[in-house]
Amino acid sequence: MMMQWRRFTDDWLRDYADFSNCFLMGSSAGANIAYNAGLRVAAEADDIHILHPLKIRGLILIQPFFGGIRRTRSELRLVNDPILALTVCDLMWELPLPSGADRDHECCNPTAAGGDSKCFDQVKALGWRVLVTGSEGDPLIDRQIEMVKMLKEKGVQVVSQFIEGGYHGAQDVEPSKAKPVFELVKPFIFP
Repeated sequence: MMMQWRRFTDDWLRDYADFSNCFLMGSSAGANIAYNAGLRVAAEADDIHILHPLKIRGLILIQPFFGGIRRTRSELRLVNDPILALTVCDLMWELPLPSGADRDHECCNPTAAGGDSKCFDQVKALGWRVLVTGSEGDPLIDRQIEMVKMLKEKGVQVVSQFIEGGYHGAQDVEPSKAKPVFELVKPFIFP
């Protein structure tokens, strides 16, 4: 299994962490990793008891970094974005993908070929919820919106928020942009 549980001996974790209410969360490429790791965990749901007492409740994807061969309107509109230019996105995908793979590889483009419905069946069976955020100034926003649409079509519980303005990673460097993200994440974790 990709994710292996270690029983923590750290007193702080034992005393304050709620292992029954955990989410895989990431921002940008970290959101992509959380998404793909989550699908792998869900795919092995029959063996999920090995994570006990850890109980994963869902995924939190902050401006997930996804790609694809077909260019989206937002990518074309923001082709020379100063934060995340299209050439940079393409290079970032050339590096981690297997030799011979293109940007429609499942790790890069979750909507390619309609996604893996078996994994989404498991996500639904586990009762996971997925939160996705994005901003209009992010070249990847159209991909994030497409992914949310696909997840909803597969019957996955999805909460999404796409804001006007902003840019890719704004919440990571501007405290005023981070606060609204925290205000969205907290009630998602603790409904």
